[in-house]
Amino acid sequence: MFKISEFSRLSKVSLKTLRYYDQIGILKPRKVDHDTGYRYYSADQLLELNRILIYKELGFTLPQITQLLHEDITLENIQGMFKLKRSEIQQIIDAEQAKLLRIEERMQLIEKEGQVETGQEIRVKTEDAKQFLFQKARGREEDIPDLFRTFNQLLTKEIRQLTQGPQVVLWKEIDGNEEEFEFEVGYFLTCELLLIPDLFQLRTLPPEPMMATMAFRSNSSFACTACVHLAKWIEKNNYQIKENESGREIYLPLSPEQDAQFIEIQIPIINR
Repeated sequence: MFKISEFSRLSKVSLKTLRYYDQIGILKPRKVDHDTGYRYYSADQLLELNRILIYKELGFTLPQITQLLHEDITLENIQGMFKLKRSEIQQIIDAEQAKLLRIEERMQLIEKEGQVETGQEIRVKTEDAKQFLFQKARGREEDIPDLFRTFNQLLTKEIRQLTQGPQVVLWKEIDGNEEEFEFEVGYFLTCELLLIPDLFQLRTLPPEPMMATMAFRSNSSFACTACVHLAKWIEKNNYQIKENESGREIYLPLSPEQDAQFIEIQIPIINR
């Protein structure tokens, strides 16, 4: 099972929201340690949370969602509600398109109910120590593209030549701020950087002997199920997430004519 902070990282839902869902009874942890008060969640609850989030995206209030969760809502009914909401969103400004894409991804996850598809392989990899040039930021998942746009605008020509690799995001929950995550966005360096600009930070990421990894195209059906499959795999194979180490997302651009990226999710793990 996963601590609430680990479940928050995997689901990309803030700690504050998870605690509130527990308080109102819409998503209670699978287990609570009565001695420490720690909340623990199972991988299957990522699917329960996904259903809550899609109802929320469709415009239902939390009391209405609570009622819907107790009813036998068919997939056809959910699809019908989704199509109605989609037709409304298409009439709104371009900024709402990101919301529509999130709804479509969560619909795919409900249809598959977390079934692992052929070609979606989880591997355990060893990662060597890496020099990481980055900026720290606070925000939500949807802020990441803007964070990289800002980062890239600040890169000098000389530094850009040393950062030819993929875009890298490290995720970490924030103590005392439960609405957002702490990100480190940047690039692995291909060689030593002698002078670090004031706007950037440089540190060495330690070697990781075991990383549970999954790779997929950002516009594939795997994108919305990757963390569910990783959580199930970690749970099934009797691993646990390594504490105090951030999960990584690696973004590799595909050819310019393809509106997609190749993404690899990396979660540091240890044996139980």
